[in-house]
Amino acid sequence: MAGQFVDLYAAADYLGPGAIEIDRYQTEIFDIVRRRGAFGQRIKQVPATGHPSRFFEETAIASPTAAQAFVDPRNIAPTVNAPTRIELAVPLKALVSQINYNLFDLEVTAQQSQFAYLQAKDLADAVDGLLRTHDVALWNGTDTSLSAPTTAQYFGAIGQIEAGGNTMTIGTTASIVDGIKSTIAQMVASSSFAVRPTAIYANPVLLDLIDREMKAEFNVVLNTVEITGGLTVKALSTQAGELPLIPEWALGYTGVVGSGSAVLPAYIVTEDLIEYHWLTDPNPRVFKLGLPSALSQQMVVVKFGAMVVKGANFAHYEVKVQR
Repeated sequence: MAGQFVDLYAAADYLGPGAIEIDRYQTEIFDIVRRRGAFGQRIKQVPATGHPSRFFEETAIASPTAAQAFVDPRNIAPTVNAPTRIELAVPLKALVSQINYNLFDLEVTAQQSQFAYLQAKDLADAVDGLLRTHDVALWNGTDTSLSAPTTAQYFGAIGQIEAGGNTMTIGTTASIVDGIKSTIAQMVASSSFAVRPTAIYANPVLLDLIDREMKAEFNVVLNTVEITGGLTVKALSTQAGELPLIPEWALGYTGVVGSGSAVLPAYIVTEDLIEYHWLTDPNPRVFKLGLPSALSQQMVVVKFGAMVVKGANFAHYEVKVQR
């Protein structure tokens, strides 16, 4: 087979007297790709009790009625009462991702010393990519039941809160702030449960509408608080205290804002009652497989667990804002 020579002009940017210019690149790759959300980092992480992970919920204490409790002191006749408890369970789910390193490409990159950190970066990005999918599914997982799973995904927080029945709508001309604050007041006023919401999650577009409303209607600039990872967000004063307004890119909305047909959801949540039940390790684990005949390194990222929104019917609320 006849040998071939490659014209150097194909690889050089410029050839001239005393100069040969070839391609060189910055050793750092520009990267501001979105990775994790705040929600997955703020909810409780607890070890699973098994598969499924089981727990009990007390829905009522042993509390006699007034007619039962108050009796003639000279003729005491107590009425037997008992607490109400239910057994619940959350089935564990599996997330997996794989990245392959070709031996030839690894050795070329190492000899060039151009992107010496690239293998480690790509592996870290593979872990972050799995966690990004995890964070989106914490809200939007497509499963519809904890007792009888219908898909391989999580039963997302949105689905669990909606299944709990706590949903209200703020009309196009109604105050967003008043609607959210009154909903929180009703939650705190519950005589059955000691509800204490801890945060309000919404798409940044809705939070901007809240900010504008506060400025236009009340000439008030919202206070700021610090949440996970040093992120500073606005806070809304409510009957449950100053609740952070956390922008969540995983929460979408429908329609065009300002058209009257847009629907922007916000979620008032009690984060202490939202748990992620993990198996073996709360973080993704990386496994290196044996070299196949192609001599490529195969790295598999695995995470086992599932989430449950405890008290979905009283400790959390979905607010749909029409604009």
